[in-house]
Amino acid sequence: MPRTTHAGPRHRPALLAAAAALLASGLTGCGSSDTPQPAAASPSASAPAAAGVVGVRDPWVKAADKGMTAAFGTLVNDADTDVTVTGASTEVSPMELHEMTMKDGKMVMQAKPGGIVIKAKSTHVLEPGGDHLMLMNVRQPVQAGDELAFTLTFADGRTQTFSAVAKPFTGAQESYSPGHGASPTPEMSMSPAS
Repeated sequence: MPRTTHAGPRHRPALLAAAAALLASGLTGCGSSDTPQPAAASPSASAPAAAGVVGVRDPWVKAADKGMTAAFGTLVNDADTDVTVTGASTEVSPMELHEMTMKDGKMVMQAKPGGIVIKAKSTHVLEPGGDHLMLMNVRQPVQAGDELAFTLTFADGRTQTFSAVAKPFTGAQESYSPGHGASPTPEMSMSPAS
């Protein structure tokens, strides 16, 4: 009869670590080939320097049935010089580069003069309540799970494309500052329509 050994308290941490490693390696193969897997949120998941001007980490779009919405993420500049985004485009809507600023004691959204500068060896976060890529008048609903393609244009004439997935978002109440030719709507909410 084979002899059974008991793993005493001294051996349990090694057994637990081995079991955890085995479980983790087994879970990585569980995804279906037709189910998209999210990209890792690390600099290596960004667009490589050879493929684009900047890296784009964790890009996403606020889902919206109509009107305006926005795209967000983190722009990564690994170069030794500053990079300026001067424009953005997508097939579902005309776009502008926007910022949030104080106007008459109120935080409002407006076109960002001079574009979005990503300093050398630095990142620039696009986020609700801050700088963002504004979709001005969506031609079709942008539903949670939709993947949209965007093209960034840079001050030196280069362009770069990236994709972003739409997500539901109920956050920052932002007012749109009219007067730069974008939309006749004086107020704009970044929270979903009821």
